[in-house]
Amino acid sequence: MLSIVIPTLNAERTLGACLSALVNAAADGMVAEVVIADGGSTDMGPRIADEMGCELVTCERGRGQQLAAGAGAARRGDWLMFLHADTVLEDGWHHEVKSFIETSQMRGREQAATFSFRLDDFGFAARWLERMVSLRCALFALPYGDQGLLMPRRMYESLGGYRELPLMEDVDLVRRIGRSRLVMLRSGAVTSAERYRENGYVRRSLRNLGCLALYYFRVPPRVISRIYG
Repeated sequence: MLSIVIPTLNAERTLGACLSALVNAAADGMVAEVVIADGGSTDMGPRIADEMGCELVTCERGRGQQLAAGAGAARRGDWLMFLHADTVLEDGWHHEVKSFIETSQMRGREQAATFSFRLDDFGFAARWLERMVSLRCALFALPYGDQGLLMPRRMYESLGGYRELPLMEDVDLVRRIGRSRLVMLRSGAVTSAERYRENGYVRRSLRNLGCLALYYFRVPPRVISRIYG
């Protein structure tokens, strides 16, 4: 049913946990394949993917390029699900996804879905950021890629898929999906807070917000990528 696409680049520290969260869904017959789109890792990430039975695709570095390449290599599932390598889906996620898919098919509607944003940090700053992301999604229907994205393959192809952008590829696709066709699931996608702890929650959040603002002011993604670093 699901073809899961995960872009990686030196992701050995987080990839194992990300893949382990998919095991129960695979055992229930929901996961048809997992495609790892690797951008040239020099660590043990590709070996981990191979040992866990994933299909490995090597492509040009860049999340937009990698997501597009992974989706192009996925063949078995009628639905595509995109995850980041440092994201771990909460236990039981596949039950809600199954219900969502069945409801969408019963109603004859093409819809996409994304998970609730969570961080693997117990501090106040993490809870504050989670609430801000929840508010952003509620007001603007604008999830980021670290919340995962699920959609029918036919819908993905009709939208033109991920564009090979150096940055903002997730926002670009979500905007083409549109608010009326995007569902926010209750199940959490727990993402590593390492980058927030390293850069500071406020500083990184402001930087992300600044990049989003530049994107909406039609600044080319390649320019935003240089600013983003």
